[in-house]
Formats: sequence, structure tokens, C-alpha cells
Amino acid sequence: MIENELWEPQDMQDMMENEAEFIPLITNEDEEAMNKEETPVELPILPIRNTVLFPGVVIPITVGRDKSIKLIQEAYQGKRMVGVVSQKEQTIEDPQFEDLNKIGTIAKIMRLLKMPDGSTTVIIQGKKRFELIEPIAEEPYLKARVSEFSEIKPETGKKKFQALVDSLKDLALRIIKLSPNIPSEAQFAIKNIESHSFLVNFISSNMNAEVKDKQKLLEIADLRKRAELVLEYLSKELQMLELKNDIQSKVKVDIDQQQREYLLHQQMKTIQEELGGNPQEELIAELAGKAEAKKWNEKTEKAFHKELDRLRRMNPQGADYSVQLNYLETLLELPWEEYSKDKFDLKRAQKILDRDHYGLEKVKERIIEHLAVLKLKGDMKSPILCLYGPPGVGKTSLGKSVAEALGRKYARMSLGGLRDEAEIRGHRKTYIGALPGRIIQNIKKAGTSNPVFILDEMDKLGRDSHGDPSSAMLEVLDPEQNGAFYDNYIELDYDLSKVMFIATANSLNTIHPALRDRMEIIEVNGYTIEEKVEIAKRHLLPKQLKENGLGKDLIKIGKPILEKIVEEYTNESGVRTLEKKISKLVRNRAKEIAMEQKYAIEVTGESLEDILGPAHAKDQYQDNDVAGVVTGLAWTPTGGDILFIESSLTKGKGKLTLTGNLGDVMKESAMIALEYLKSHSNMLGLDQEVFDNWNVHIHVPAGATPKDGPSAGITILTALASIFTQRKVKKYLAMTGEITLRGKVLPVGGVKEKILAAKRANIKEIIMSSKNEKDLKEINPKYLKGLTFHFVDEMIEVVDKALLSQKVAHPLKVA
Repeated sequence: MIENELWEPQDMQDMMENEAEFIPLITNEDEEAMNKEETPVELPILPIRNTVLFPGVVIPITVGRDKSIKLIQEAYQGKRMVGVVSQKEQTIEDPQFEDLNKIGTIAKIMRLLKMPDGSTTVIIQGKKRFELIEPIAEEPYLKARVSEFSEIKPETGKKKFQALVDSLKDLALRIIKLSPNIPSEAQFAIKNIESHSFLVNFISSNMNAEVKDKQKLLEIADLRKRAELVLEYLSKELQMLELKNDIQSKVKVDIDQQQREYLLHQQMKTIQEELGGNPQEELIAELAGKAEAKKWNEKTEKAFHKELDRLRRMNPQGADYSVQLNYLETLLELPWEEYSKDKFDLKRAQKILDRDHYGLEKVKERIIEHLAVLKLKGDMKSPILCLYGPPGVGKTSLGKSVAEALGRKYARMSLGGLRDEAEIRGHRKTYIGALPGRIIQNIKKAGTSNPVFILDEMDKLGRDSHGDPSSAMLEVLDPEQNGAFYDNYIELDYDLSKVMFIATANSLNTIHPALRDRMEIIEVNGYTIEEKVEIAKRHLLPKQLKENGLGKDLIKIGKPILEKIVEEYTNESGVRTLEKKISKLVRNRAKEIAMEQKYAIEVTGESLEDILGPAHAKDQYQDNDVAGVVTGLAWTPTGGDILFIESSLTKGKGKLTLTGNLGDVMKESAMIALEYLKSHSNMLGLDQEVFDNWNVHIHVPAGATPKDGPSAGITILTALASIFTQRKVKKYLAMTGEITLRGKVLPVGGVKEKILAAKRANIKEIIMSSKNEKDLKEINPKYLKGLTFHFVDEMIEVVDKALLSQKVAHPLKVA
């Protein structure tokens, strides 16, 4: 593209101000010159939609398709001639040859404009019509072979045709005069066009008609027939304009009628006031009566009566009247000083919590503690708890049980995907359709000012240009501030200090640090196999039997079968998938009963596979016959898992390769482990030069799954030590721990989940940092049964405990 010929938006504006640039008045001599121009055999084809280009007419076109931009740029550098053809269907984004009409117009590119939004606008003038013969090329844009499409003109001096042209001019001038959208300069153009052909083309291009109708006009070779059809379209358009103008004049009369009716309404209002029974006054009296019976503080009552007086002065027909009325009704519906009475029967509360949820001892203990203090003190601020843990462990459903145990109302608000701060704080009431924030809405729905309020999916709060909802939640969850929570719609302080907020989250990492600091964090760990079996037996199976309309005597699922479902058909910390599998078994039994098929009441292992399909292969410990393969323990959002660190050596120059979709932290752990072995090679009986003669490849299977974190440090170290020494790794051993260049082993998180994963994988011994020993005290001893723990502080201790003196069969000679 020639840069100095590329027009900027200011040039476009200047050109638009100069009407002659857009409506050049072609004379008969100009038309003859255009018709004598030779039609090219081949042309680049520019498909257009929403319009049709006629010979002699100048139009701007915004070019957006990549092919079209490429075509325009190349043509602008060359002869500036293109073939412009309208599409048959406007919706087609990438039209092919067969999608175009057969008749088009040769056009000359007059200007190329770069618009402020980055789009390209091209000013083109039609020259003469042509007919598409066949395509030549599809890329980089459409090229086609074309032939001339000649115009058939009437004989000169024909009075009938002259009368037809004069009629066209008259109709066009009348339409311009009646239409408010057409500039008056168009009259000048119509009056001064000499060429009959260009006049017909100019009117055809600018009249209000469908694209298909304009294309039909373009395809008519006979000028007289084309003029007759244009006259027909103009007549219809003129009738429509006259009809619209009539309607508008009637509407004006209707508006005058409305003003008359308004005056009559005002007179009627005065008469009603004299007679009594004004509806507006009755409504205001009703609101005032409700306010008298309302329990609220003096400040709120004063604000309410002030707004009520304002409503009294408003015109009921005004738009603000309904806004003000909605605001006052919202104030009345809020439970300002209304609190439900807490039930202080601690044994009953414990019974309800145990009935609905198996496990979750820490949460239950915290609720009972709160009840105990409330019973002794009589009044205290409610705690703000945050339950975090993997999906499906019962965090959300716990809220209903807590509400029942305390004898409070229950409210729940999902924060997942919430991006607008106004969802929390509300909109100002001046906006149309304004509402209070969802906190106040849920309080209103609960009907008391001290419900159990579940803030679900706290870690999935978003943020965008409308503000940061996490920052808005700071006021809600701060015990020092939420006694005077300010909602933009209410515009009054509301006391949330008696509300028991229970937030739930799957991860603490994405929660705002200041928000995390305001909450009492309670970790809700995944369930063991035994716990899941108990949950399935006590809760999930009875629930599914009730939902599917079956009695207890129609299906029996024993503990061994439930354990098999947990171990072989689910891989999660919670019980959601387990519930789906039980639901499948119950539905299958319902189908057998409905179809009167034979069935055994008790579900067996064989029938289990028929219904649920083949069991999933579990990650189990693998043997220690191969050097450089070590079992690690990992934390995942669905609980714990085991992973295998594999390493191999090839002759080379000491290059380290890492594969398996590893994150930066895990890659750094591998580098630290290798450098530690290099600097302490004498402890392993290795020569320093060994590391320069062998390339090391570390791989962590399941390459499609992203992996990161520092806890695989000692596992990678052991794998490298094993591959370089060719010594076997101790059987049924797994490990987890972070490493440093100084040779220290640091503690890691997710210990309970990792231990449960180790038990599921038949691991017998676990190596971890001595600083993690305290974490075992918080784990039920029955989960630790059958496991031996080795606590270490130094990395060399890991190697000594993990590697046997025995070498693998057929060891690699590393020297």
C-alpha cells in the first residue's frame, strides 16, 4: 500500500463536507467515454453485501474480510480496477464463485481510508457492467473471467422515454422533500444530471429498496424497462412516505389528547380529595401503618418517614413514583431488628449434625463451641467460618444442618463467577431497575437478621471493569465492620454482626489475602474408604431409594460391594461420583421391576460390572526391579494420589531433560536434586565426571495432566540417586518433601490426602520431613494403621533410607 496515498479520518471528514467528491455529475460525454473503455478479460472480484454498485455511482464500502483487504491493497497499487459483485446470501462470510450474482460492475478505486477503529473504507466508482463467466483463482482472493454486459438504449428523440425520465425526476424530488433522512443537496444532483442512463443508475442506487431488487435492476439490459421498474419502486416508496407522515400528524393529535387527559386526571384527583378515598393517600397511609408496627432503630425510622413524605409530594404519574414506592416497600420488608431465638440444647444440636453428616468433626466441634459460649454469655458476634477442601465432601450441605441445629433460618448465595461489585453492594436506587445487593436480598428472603448464611464457592469470585467483588466482601466478613454494612440501594447501615457466615472454597490460593485473614479457616479433608462406605450406607443409598421410589426390601447393597464401588469406580475425595454410581444401581433395579424382569435382591460383584461397566485401573505400587523409578505422593483438587518419577541415562554431555507437563517449581526441584548429587557424589561413591558423560531424562507419567509444586523434591532426588548408582529402591515405599541446595528436607501440605492415597495404593512405608510429624497428630489413628513413617531432616538421609545396597538386574555401567 502506498503510504502517502492512505487517507486518514480527517481527510474523510473533509471529503464528506465536499459533496462533489461523492456525487460527481456525469455528463453524456463522460458516459460515452466510460462505455468505450475496454472490458478486461480477467478481473479480481470483490464480493459485497447490503448494497449493489451501479455504473457511474460513487459509494463507500467498509472492507473487513481478509481476502477483500488483500484484494483492495493489491489493486490500489496497480490499475485500481476491480469487479464488484453482490452476494446472493448476505450471511455467507466467505463467498465462493457460485455464491455470487452473475452480473456485476467494474469499479475504480478512488480513495482508500484508514478508519480510527482499524477498519478499512474504500471509495469506489462504478464504470460499466460485466457478466461473470468462470472462476480462475480462489486464493489469495477470487479472480474470474468476465465478459461485457452491454446496455440497450432507446432511440434518441423518443418522447415516451423522455416523459418516463421526467416522471422519475419528479417522483425522486417529491421523495427527497418528504423524507427527513435524505439531504436537500440530493435535489441539486437530480436536477443537474444530464445522462438518462446515469439518472436511472443514481436513483436505483439511492432509493429505499432491497438488495435483491437493486440486483434485479442491474441485470436489466434495456434502459427503458429498467426506468419503468424504478418508477414502480419510487411510486411505492412515495405512498409509504405519505402514509408515515399522515400517521405522525395523527400521533401529534394523540399527544395533545394525552395532555388533555392529564388535566382531567388532576381535576379528578382534586374531586376525590374533596369526597375522600384518594388511592394515593390510602397507599401512603398503609405504608405508614406498617412502619408503626415495624421493629427498627430510630435512625432507620426517621429516614423512612422522610422518604415517605417525599413520596407524598410526588406525582403518581411520574417515573420516579414507582422507584420511590419500591424503595419504601423494600425498607419495610427487611427484618431490621428481628432475630430468631437460638436453641441451646447442645446434645440435640450434636445429634442433628451427626445425623446429616458423617465425619467433619472439626466443623461440628466449632459449631457446638459457639452454641456453648452463646448459652453462657447470652449475646456474642457470630463467627465467620471458611470450610475449604475438595469437591463433594459436604461443605455446602453442612449449612442447612447448622441452621437446623441452631434453630435459625437458612440463606445461601453462590459466588462462583460473580464479577460485579454491585451484586454485593447493590445499585443506587436512581438507576432504572435498581435492586439491593444479593446479601440484603437474601436477608430479606430469610426473614430474620441472624440466619446461617452460606457463601458458596468463595474461591471463584472474579473481577473485571465493574469492580472487585472480593474487596466488597471485606466489609461483609469483617466482624468489626459488618455491624454497619452499607448497601448502595438501601443507603442505610444494616447490622450483619449476628449473621453466621459460613464460606466454602476448594482452594485458599485464589481467595483475597485480606479476605482470608478475616475468616476462621477449617480444613475439610477427603473421606477414607471406610468413611465413604458408611456415608453411602447411611445417607446416599436411602436418599436414592426415596428419589427413585423403591423400598428398602427391593435392593440390598452390602458393604463389600460399596467398598468395591468406592475403590474401583470412583477416584475422588468426596462422594459425588459415588452417589451417581449408587443412583445408577437403583435406577437399574427400578427398570427391572417396571419391566417385570427377574432379579436378585442383593447386588453382586458380577452384576455390578454388568450395570456400571468395567472397573477403572487403580494406580498401585509397582515393583522395584527398574533403577530410577520412585513412587511419590501428590495432592490434587480431588484428594491425594500417587505418581511415579521415572529417570533414564544416555551417553552424552550432561544434559537434563524434563517431560510430563511439569510446572516451573517442579522443574526447579529436579535441577536442585541433580546439583546436590553432583556436589555430594563422593557420598554415593560416584566420580564427579560421571555427570558430564551422561544425559539425564526425568519423566512423570500422565503427560496430559499438569503437575507442579515442590513436594516431589525428595522423590526426584531418590530417582536420580538410584539411576546413577543402579541400586534398587526399597519395596512398597513412597515419599514427599521439598528440598534445598543446602541438603535440607522441608515440610509440605496435604499430608492427610497423601497418606490416604498411599493406603489405597498398598504402600507400606512413607518418608517425609520431620516437621510434618505434627500433622499426623491431627489424623485419626485408624488411617495410619499399617504404615511406617520415616522422618528426615537431610537429603542424604532420604537416599540412605530409600536405596538398598542391592543393584538391579543387568545394571548400566555408569563410569
